[in-house]
Amino acid sequence: MSDFNRRVEETSARVNRKVSNAAERLEKESADLIAYLNREVVPAVRDQSSRALRIAAEKLRSFADFMDEHKNTDETKKP
Repeated sequence: MSDFNRRVEETSARVNRKVSNAAERLEKESADLIAYLNREVVPAVRDQSSRALRIAAEKLRSFADFMDEHKNTDETKKP
């Protein structure tokens, strides 16, 4: 085997090892990220979402009361 071919094979093997190691690390990091999202982020989003819905419901109730009050005053002003 020529020196060139040996170097190409060594380089190819080294690149393959690095790619394999990177792929393994990427799989582990992806699994860790998904676990973190499920453990920390999703519950926080759910908590904030329900709180936001409650605030929106209160604002809508206040707006509906406002509309009812003004509807009644507008009807009494009609000739």
